[in-house]
Amino acid sequence: MTKESSPARGALRASLRFLTPRTLRGRLSLVALTTAALLMAVLTVAFNAVAQQRLQHQADDELRTRAAAVATTIDTTGTTARVMESSHDDLLDTNVWIYAGPRLLEAPPTPAGPLTQVADRLAAGGDRVCVTSGSHKPFRLCAHPVGGRGEATVVTALNLSPYRSSADTLLLGSLALDAVMLASTYALTRLAVGRALRPVRAMTDQAAQWSAVASAERFGSKGHPVELTRLGTSLDSLLDRIRTLLRHEQQLTGELSHELRTPLSRIVAELDWWQSRPRTAEQTRATHQVISDAAVSMRTICDTLLNDARDSTAASPGSAEPLAALRHLAETARPPGHLTVVVDGSGPTIGVSPALLERIVSPLLANAFRYARARVTVRVYEGSDDVRIDVTDDGPGVPAPFVPHLFEPGRRADPADGHSGAGLGLPLARRLARSADGELHFDPGHSPGARFVVSLPAG
Repeated sequence: MTKESSPARGALRASLRFLTPRTLRGRLSLVALTTAALLMAVLTVAFNAVAQQRLQHQADDELRTRAAAVATTIDTTGTTARVMESSHDDLLDTNVWIYAGPRLLEAPPTPAGPLTQVADRLAAGGDRVCVTSGSHKPFRLCAHPVGGRGEATVVTALNLSPYRSSADTLLLGSLALDAVMLASTYALTRLAVGRALRPVRAMTDQAAQWSAVASAERFGSKGHPVELTRLGTSLDSLLDRIRTLLRHEQQLTGELSHELRTPLSRIVAELDWWQSRPRTAEQTRATHQVISDAAVSMRTICDTLLNDARDSTAASPGSAEPLAALRHLAETARPPGHLTVVVDGSGPTIGVSPALLERIVSPLLANAFRYARARVTVRVYEGSDDVRIDVTDDGPGVPAPFVPHLFEPGRRADPADGHSGAGLGLPLARRLARSADGELHFDPGHSPGARFVVSLPAG
């Protein structure tokens, strides 16, 4: 490939892209116009070829009829052929040549040299044949042998100009009809495609006005063609999936914010306490340790929640000693000074990681510390085929009307109770327990206070 050809091809492609319609209606109209143009071209060529062939047959029939009429004036009974006189000699002699063998007996009153030469050749052949001669002023000549042994030959000629004029008129008429048909095809195709795509434009306008999360509107399938109904159904399913994914993303963001709030508050409190006045080296080391533990807790929270979000159907691998993990959790949670926290019981190893166990039980302890009056009890015991953990407090309990909504994200029994909870802890704890093939229940019969039961598989 030469260097000159590459820019030329680029310019050609750019021209084609410029000429190609950008809308679907324009492209479909162009396809319909191109298809109709090809079909009309084939039909026009075929029609004019048949018309010209038909006009030529008419000219040949006219020549043979005249030749047969002239043949009646030729006497071939004698030794030589001779022409007899008739009352229509002037009519019959117009463009007529009569030969006796190769000898010319009679020619037109005003013979044309080229036509006479063609007539001589036809007469010499002795066959019934027709030829066309001349281009500027075409003539059709036919030879007609007379007598059983071809003693004489009649050659007749006919001017084809009227026939050619008729053929040209038919060609112009067919081209004009083609132009009208193509214009009508293009206009009707654009109109039909525009009407067919009107529901698509309406669906596009609707989608531009909707919000995938806030709006519950969908395209539906009423009043649409089958193809658009299927498209609308697919788009509705896609919107539902997008809405679900966005809702899960918002839920994960809220859960991370909820869980990270406690260790972050601990870091801020330690830094404020350490900066308030000079501290000893021992106090500084203690502050550093608290900040380090809180940072590790934040990293563990992020890893646990993100791993669960990647595959919420698979149980987290690992095992944990429940009593040791719960005592450590109760100590690091820093309950208020007026509370007594009791962690006791016995049970086998739990088949979840310590980090996941902490994320399941931590919201339960936070609620218990928030509402308990004097005592919070955490008890571990063995169930029929699992390990169970009870978290009990002696607070006011859960209002009966709110119990059905207890595990719904963002719901609180009394938003104006002075606590800063977001209503995400209990739903998160239940979701994580279920992801580990466990469960979290609320015991509505316990009184006074509240009792939550966590069931987890044994390790």
